[in-house]
Amino acid sequence: MKKKIEQVKILLDALPYIKKYAGDIFVIKYGGSAQIDPILKAQVAEDILLMQLVGIKVVIVHGGGNKISSFLNKLHIKSTFVDGLRVTDAETMEIVEMVLSGNVNKEITTLINQHGGNALGISGKDANLLMATPIDFEKYGYVGEIRLVNVEVVKKILDEKLIPVIAPIASDNGTNSSLGYNINADFAASQIAIALKARKIIFMTDTPGVMDNSKNIISTLNLQEAEALKKSGVISGGMIPKVDACMEAIKGGVLKSHIIDGRVEHAILLETFTSEGVGTVIKGISKIKKGA
Repeated sequence: MKKKIEQVKILLDALPYIKKYAGDIFVIKYGGSAQIDPILKAQVAEDILLMQLVGIKVVIVHGGGNKISSFLNKLHIKSTFVDGLRVTDAETMEIVEMVLSGNVNKEITTLINQHGGNALGISGKDANLLMATPIDFEKYGYVGEIRLVNVEVVKKILDEKLIPVIAPIASDNGTNSSLGYNINADFAASQIAIALKARKIIFMTDTPGVMDNSKNIISTLNLQEAEALKKSGVISGGMIPKVDACMEAIKGGVLKSHIIDGRVEHAILLETFTSEGVGTVIKGISKIKKGA
């Protein structure tokens, strides 16, 4: 009986958050170990399904860098990175699209559906959902920067009570290249969240969150504090693009950005439906309306 009462208490603790977020859009950048480990993958699918069942409109944006590297290695195609971006020539771009849109995307979609959800996998090229131009073609090749998000495509999918699962490949917005562009998944998620006027964006990573110099998790940051930590070097390396994507989303109108540890069981639910959370939340400098 005691165990049952504890279960009821957990549900009651989550109730205010369930009421608060019903009808809101959450964008989840799905990556890291949670995209690889079979147990974590199943838990993420369960988390997403539960969020949808309580009325949250969930949009998934995924990466797939490890699988891309694996396929390229099998084909004896060398991977080159500049400033953390994969240099993407025409041959590599074909592999990137095949892996992200054809392999990873459908795997995630199938996983959610197998757990009782209704997910629809799409590429950013479908219906010109994402339109982009090259960041610097001479330097990076077919690596793009999003110029336009045709948000009505995603809204129509959400209206049908489906969960969009989006591969970060974009159509060309200028030279009519049929290859399209490889888009950093963090910034694709950020731009999609802005266009959808999402309430939250959640980045799943393989780190506990933003850490201070003593390796303690910083649970809350505003834009000003995040900028200061970047300048001081406390935020460095691979955390910089994550934080930049969070800040971009906040500046674009998203209420809160979260960096969570995807290695924690049911990390999405813990971050969404508990007051403690499991990572770092970044918000605007000015006050956010109560209950955000």
